[in-house]
Amino acid sequence: MTALFISIFVVLILLSGLFIVKQQSAAIVERFGRFLVVRSPGLHIKIPLVDKIAGRLSLRILQLDVIVETKTKDDVFVKLKVSVQYKVLEDKVYDAFYRLDFPQDQITSYVFDVVRAEVPKMILDDVFEKKDEIANAVKSELNDAMSNYGYDIIKALVTDIDPDAEVKTAMNKINAAERQKVAAQYEGDAARILIVEKAKAEAESKRLQGQGIADQRREIARGLEESVDVLNNVGINSQEASALIVVTQHYDTLQSIGEETNSNLILLPNSPQAGSDMLNNMVASFTASNQIGEAMKKQNTDKNKEKKKENNT
Repeated sequence: MTALFISIFVVLILLSGLFIVKQQSAAIVERFGRFLVVRSPGLHIKIPLVDKIAGRLSLRILQLDVIVETKTKDDVFVKLKVSVQYKVLEDKVYDAFYRLDFPQDQITSYVFDVVRAEVPKMILDDVFEKKDEIANAVKSELNDAMSNYGYDIIKALVTDIDPDAEVKTAMNKINAAERQKVAAQYEGDAARILIVEKAKAEAESKRLQGQGIADQRREIARGLEESVDVLNNVGINSQEASALIVVTQHYDTLQSIGEETNSNLILLPNSPQAGSDMLNNMVASFTASNQIGEAMKKQNTDKNKEKKKENNT
C-alpha cells in the first residue's frame, strides 16, 4: 500500500515538471531563483521543486491608448489620443521581463513627454494638419528608448484631437458659416446662369419674331405689288388700284371680325358709307400727292436747265 502511494507521488512530481508554452508567447524558467532559460511555444520539462516558471510574456502586437491634454501655441487646450502598437522582441525576452516591470507606464510617460514638447510649438490648425508628424516623433522617441528594454514600437497614431468645448463650438460656427457662404455662391452662380440663359432665349425669340414680321411684310408688299400690276393691266392706274386694294382689305377685316363671336372690337367709323368716305379721302390724298410730285419734278427740271445755261455762258 505504501509503495502505491509512493508511486503515485512520484508520478505527480514528474507530471508537475511538464508545462506547455502557447503560440506567440514565451516562458521564463528560473532555477533556485536565478534565470535559467527562455522557453518557446511547445511542450517542455522542468525539474520539479528546483525549476519554476517565473513568468510568461506575450509576443503578439499589443496596443496602448494614451490621452494627453496640453495647450497649443495659440493658447487652445486640446486633448490628443495617441495609439501605440508595440511588441516584445523574441531575442530580447530576458530584457523585456527583467529590466522593465510596467512597460505601459514607461510608454505612457514617453508619449506625454513627446506630445507636450511638440504640440505647444503649433497652432491648433497645424495640430490637425501635422498629426502624422506628431505620431512619427512619438514613434521615433519610443523606439530609441524602448529598444533597450526589449520592445519594438510597430506604429504610433494620433487617432483623435479634441479641442476645448468652447473652441469646438466656435469652429462649428465658422464651418457652418463657410458652408453657407459656399452654398450662397453656388445659388448666385445658378441664378446668374438662369438669367443669362433666359435673356438669350428672349433675344432669340425676339429675333425670330422680328424675322417673321419682316417676312410677313415682304409677302404683303409682294402681294400688293402683284395686285397693282393686275389692275394696271386692265386700265386702272396705280393710285386707283391702291385705293381699291385698301378698301377691299378694309371690308375683309370687317368680315373676319364679324366671324369672331367673342370679339368686342369696335371700328370707328362703322357707318355704311364709311368705306366710301375712306375711299374718296384716299383718292383725294393720292391725287394731291401726285400733283405735288409733278410740280416738284417740273421745278427740278427748270432748275437744271438754268444751271446748264449758266455753265454754257
